[in-house]
Amino acid sequence: MELELDGKVVLVTGGSNGLGRALCHRLVAERARVAFCGRNPERLAATGAALEAEGGEVLAVAADVTQPEDLARFVGGAAERWGRIDGVVNNAGRSAAKPLTELSDEELDDDLALKLHAAARLCRLTMAQLAEHGGAIVNVLAIGGKTPGAGSMPSSVSRAAGMAMTKALSKEAGPRNVRVNGVLIGLIESGQWDRMAEVRGVPVAQVYDEMARGAGIPLGRVGRAEEFADLVSFLLSPRSGYVSGTAINLDGGLCAVV
Repeated sequence: MELELDGKVVLVTGGSNGLGRALCHRLVAERARVAFCGRNPERLAATGAALEAEGGEVLAVAADVTQPEDLARFVGGAAERWGRIDGVVNNAGRSAAKPLTELSDEELDDDLALKLHAAARLCRLTMAQLAEHGGAIVNVLAIGGKTPGAGSMPSSVSRAAGMAMTKALSKEAGPRNVRVNGVLIGLIESGQWDRMAEVRGVPVAQVYDEMARGAGIPLGRVGRAEEFADLVSFLLSPRSGYVSGTAINLDGGLCAVV
């Protein structure tokens, strides 16, 4: 399927490694122009070089998305270079889970700052440009936002808040021809599991198999980063032009809630 992303400008937070990096590669393959940010200059440079080697037109920006001035610089750099913004992916985040009685105010505030406040700020900063070009926003969340378990905070709380923001913003932005959707990930291949396998001294395939069996994933395996990239790219594209206000599970059927 031709996604019609040729020449579109997409901003990706947390784009220098993991799922964000996979998405940037997919977007470049679709001939989109990609601005991505991250906090590690070495990873940013390596990812930028890899994308350019594939013929990509990219902009790598060192930025902490929890800092308003960094986000403003990220958005401004993309707008100055290409004169438009067509898509935004709020991907930056980390996973943290513990019981409420062990959770400090600072830990809760930090997680909300990263997964809720930063995403809301980036949406505000880009809304006018997105509206001008009929753009799309994708918020990357997790299935814990739909089915939180014991000891799942603060991540489950911030992801649930992100879901609420996604739905509310879809109703506000829809009349401006901007679509807003969420992707709720389950267990997906990533660098953190590679590192775990290295520490344990076992093949990473063994770790993934154990995770899939332990979690009871109906499809019997963990997801691939490329599958995440495919779904997000579709949601950014005009081919999903009537999809808005949804929170799509990418979890192999694991989540008990549709």
